[in-house]
Amino acid sequence: MEQILEQYTTTKLEDVKIWFKAASIKDFPKDGGACVKYKNKQIAVFNFARLNKWYACQNVCPHKIEMVLSRGMIGDDKGMPKVACPLHKKTFSLENGENLNGDLEAIATYPVKIEGENVYIGFLE
Repeated sequence: MEQILEQYTTTKLEDVKIWFKAASIKDFPKDGGACVKYKNKQIAVFNFARLNKWYACQNVCPHKIEMVLSRGMIGDDKGMPKVACPLHKKTFSLENGENLNGDLEAIATYPVKIEGENVYIGFLE
């Protein structure tokens, strides 16, 4: 189980080496998420249309090691955009991955950029 989590590491915008073309904007629901695969990783991508922002994080919830975060509900916690795991309602910041319940490690987050009609996710490798 730990092996799955170890492959996910936050990438900061200034550290991006590869911009992966994930899909068209039209492939993502407004105010919701979808999962894309990059190499051996599943990445949850969220179109937070209410804020006119996009976010990406690991799709695996560290609570029970299930690939479900892309199906979670998005909202905010005192102005911080968040996603709630659809299985057990554990919540994570979409900006920095922090577990807002305070009982789990942070999840990995990734920069997102929009160019034309396409969504790109930034990775180290």
